[in-house]
Amino acid sequence: MPQDIAQQLPWIARMRRSHQHLLGRPLVDPALSDAEAAAVLQQAPFCLLAHDGTADPCFVYANQTALDCFEYTAAELIGLPSRLSAEAPNREERAALLASVAQQGYASGYRGLRIARSGRRFWIKDVTVWNLLDEQGQPCGQAAVYATWEDAV
Repeated sequence: MPQDIAQQLPWIARMRRSHQHLLGRPLVDPALSDAEAAAVLQQAPFCLLAHDGTADPCFVYANQTALDCFEYTAAELIGLPSRLSAEAPNREERAALLASVAQQGYASGYRGLRIARSGRRFWIKDVTVWNLLDEQGQPCGQAAVYATWEDAV
């Protein structure tokens, strides 16, 4: 079931604007409208996820490649605490990364162990994580993009 485009658009705009501002390059063609970018990103060959800025951040966006990677439907993943994407022993490392990103704005080259809905463990590689800024420039979450992952053995 595709995610509701109206619910995606504010997060798409924040991901695009924040990526450009913090990393100095566009996430997707800047000539595209947010609606066009949403369609392109939804079917992109890389994983793109975002969570909100609450105390226990929950996923607010995942493109189809990320949903496939984590073995969830959009209805199952959206609203799920993002900490659950890593097993308990690996959550401390993930929390340290996110705290660093919160301070510095973004991080690139991250590698981490994640867990799919089925329990399958996999490595995400060369991940870029960045802060999401709302329309007033205030932090409102974080996003991650990566194109490389492999099953853990």
